[in-house]
Amino acid sequence: MFRVALKRFQNIWKSYRHRFVPWVALNLSKNEKTLRQVTEGSKDKLVPDEEVSQSLLKLFRVLLRSHGANHAEPRAPQTHFPRQVTDEEVQYGGNPGCGHDAMFHSLGFCIDRKTSTLPFAGTGVFVTKGFVPKGATVAMYPGTVYQVYEPILLQSIRNPFVFRCIDGVLIDGNDKGISKMVFKSCSGRDRIGPFMMSDTSWLTATPQNPLAVGQYVNNCSNEWPANVCYQEYDVPDKFPIELHQYLPNVKYSQVIQRPLRCVVLVSLRDITAGEELFSNYYTIVH
Repeated sequence: MFRVALKRFQNIWKSYRHRFVPWVALNLSKNEKTLRQVTEGSKDKLVPDEEVSQSLLKLFRVLLRSHGANHAEPRAPQTHFPRQVTDEEVQYGGNPGCGHDAMFHSLGFCIDRKTSTLPFAGTGVFVTKGFVPKGATVAMYPGTVYQVYEPILLQSIRNPFVFRCIDGVLIDGNDKGISKMVFKSCSGRDRIGPFMMSDTSWLTATPQNPLAVGQYVNNCSNEWPANVCYQEYDVPDKFPIELHQYLPNVKYSQVIQRPLRCVVLVSLRDITAGEELFSNYYTIVH
């Protein structure tokens, strides 16, 4: 019985350690490529916020055209971003099907969760179709956004998906337990009339926004160097209200009015179909 329990604990630890910050820190010296990336650091964004916005808008608009009728959401007049019909929407009649089809037709690639190539790392994220060019927004880190003064103790217990931004803002990307309940509660609270202000489908096995799987991207190693990097992105006020329903983030509280913090993963190089995405848990740019 003891051996069975010990083996089970070891298997859990082998999977969890890749997201356990003290373990990653202690093993930095064994990982030359990771150590070099941490030492060099990053001060400027890899791509401007405007490019991130345009990538999200391109995908979200196709999703809206393909899923809008299913959501029974009225489409508000767009007053901030000029609405242009994309070539993809013309070619596919505005109905590319599921989220992965929308991703491929609007961004040129698909990503999905699969068993990681890292031993005992559990789930990873792979490019399953198409081609990811350098500097592309390849994934989003979903979850509830906590300011530094907001309580997250209970949510953080045995939770390997809490992401810390440079300014101390935390994003809880756990799709189970109390974290799941908190996100759904905050999402329902923030609804404005007929408009949902966030997407809860990332809590399921089939997120309507296929980018919202960034919490499952594993840490890099010497054998598998990082090919994506985290980048902070504050959603601009002029982001169309009817497209907020595809944002996989929500504020824990509305006490202080600040832009919604998101974290996107940007490709560091060209990535081809079949490759797993690897990040560096210690590298994030402002």
